Amino acid sequence: MVISIIGSRGYPYVYSGYETFVKELSERLVKKGYRVRVYCHKNLFQEKPKQVNGIELVYIPTIETKSLSQLIHSFLSMWHACTTGSDIILAVNAANGPWGIISKICRKPTLINVDGMEWLRPKWKGLGAKYFKFAAWLSTKLYDRIITDAEAMRQVYLDLFQKDSTVIAYGASLRYSQDPSLINRFNLAPQEYYLIVGRLIPDNNSHLLLEGFLQSNSSKKLVIVGDVPYQDDYAQSMKAKASDRVIFLGYINNPNELAELYHHCFAYLHGHAFGGTNPTLLKAMAYGCAILAIDTPFSREMLQNGIFGLLFQQTPQAVAQLMQRAEQNDALINELRLHAREGIGLRYQWDHVTEAYISVFKVLKQHGQESLQQIHTH
Repeated sequence: MVISIIGSRGYPYVYSGYETFVKELSERLVKKGYRVRVYCHKNLFQEKPKQVNGIELVYIPTIETKSLSQLIHSFLSMWHACTTGSDIILAVNAANGPWGIISKICRKPTLINVDGMEWLRPKWKGLGAKYFKFAAWLSTKLYDRIITDAEAMRQVYLDLFQKDSTVIAYGASLRYSQDPSLINRFNLAPQEYYLIVGRLIPDNNSHLLLEGFLQSNSSKKLVIVGDVPYQDDYAQSMKAKASDRVIFLGYINNPNELAELYHHCFAYLHGHAFGGTNPTLLKAMAYGCAILAIDTPFSREMLQNGIFGLLFQQTPQAVAQLMQRAEQNDALINELRLHAREGIGLRYQWDHVTEAYISVFKVLKQHGQESLQQIHTH
């Protein structure tokens, strides 16, 4: 069975959640004997091998514009995937909803992982928000199967579009501290800082977490990992509050350094509000962090209603109060750290995620073969 994956930046370009998902899923599928073809942004790869780790790579060009490059790339990738012997096409990102018309015309079994509620994100205003909602709706009409990564997201699609979906969560790999000294270069001491990881965009509520931290009068530090790759007023206003207590580390490209920052923080702060199963929150669980998270249906689902983390309302005052409570209760924080990895369970393990996708692939291929037989019969 040939499985083509479109909609990410490619492989092994691990940049964000989608790319990590493509990497983890593709490698496991290849080990199980599937042929996997991943479509890559041509300009992102200096070297362009045809195969890496058994995964076939197809490099598709695009027009480089901030809002259209991914859509154009996915459009061209879908055409190529439909006309070059794919058995199943897996698209990621609801923005690619319209391209399901191509696979529909070509009668290729196709599924789409729609991710979060992009149309509600502050960065997509006006026309962008309308497009994402329209594309999500089209996904429900044009694709053979919708994949949502959380039960709460399944409910969103039921309520908004009256369309059911298959829930397959995102995955994470358990990890334990290997070299605590790696945080020394940042002048940090274990359990003496809060950690935020994510892009400096309004969607992630970093401003809310920062304001709450400043109101809390905590004696600890706040460490923020992440940035934006362009000039931005929001990011600049955040960085303007840098001090001895508020430390912006920018992008951390060394995965071992980033892991140790997770392992040794006092608590991980999670403000993402619009996604389903959030990769950074999963990582915090898999790395054994005490977690303070914004109270959304998605956070509640992942943290099992507060069993694996503490929840706060979306105000700086609520953040500050929860920080004060946490710092006055070492036993509670230690308990959260001790049990965080248990929250990963079976559901969020990559092997389990892969098996769930394989089940869907098999059903779609069977339906596709039956449809072709009906056409030939008539």
